[in-house]
Amino acid sequence: MLTLSIHEHRFEPAEVRVPANTKVKLIVRNLDASPEEFESYELKREKVIPGNSEAAVFVGPLAPGSYPFFGDFNQATAQGRIIVE
Repeated sequence: MLTLSIHEHRFEPAEVRVPANTKVKLIVRNLDASPEEFESYELKREKVIPGNSEAAVFVGPLAPGSYPFFGDFNQATAQGRIIVE
């Protein structure tokens, strides 16, 4: 299990590493008052996380590579990537 936070419309950490060929549970904690959406075309995931709450997002198992994600409501600042090794 990994934890990502959304704070001031940014993902923290902006980059996480996960093992290849393993299903991973991401806990996304939105510390901002406004909602944000965790979205990734490559991971085929999108999940709205209301302000001051958290949600689980499952990814994988994934092949090695880099998988970008973003906050759909604040695309200019809410950017991140999952590195699969």
